[in-house]
Amino acid sequence: MPRRIEKPWGHEEIWAETEDYVGKILVVRKGERLSLQYHRLKVETLYLESGRVLCTVGDENRPLTEKILTPGDVVHLPAGRRHRFEALEDSRLFEVSTPFLDDVVRLEDDYQRDSGP
Repeated sequence: MPRRIEKPWGHEEIWAETEDYVGKILVVRKGERLSLQYHRLKVETLYLESGRVLCTVGDENRPLTEKILTPGDVVHLPAGRRHRFEALEDSRLFEVSTPFLDDVVRLEDDYQRDSGP
């Protein structure tokens, strides 16, 4: 059974966790958004299963850009790439990543959370 983790923007359902990879579903409520963040080590790929999401991405050599994701869209985020997701509708994103779940550096956060260790 997936492990559910409550978040201020919705919740995560971790359905696979090994020493090599993690699979989870991000369930984001309409109007909520995740922090603007990047990961030092974590690499992730996300697939929008349902809803619509405003995806903001950029890195040191590229300014932040925005794109509206619709079901079926995929986003690959290498380590170091700044990113944020905002749900324009109730949304479900499938994420597969390397297993560094606490590797998060928050640059902006609507909920005043700290970065991971």
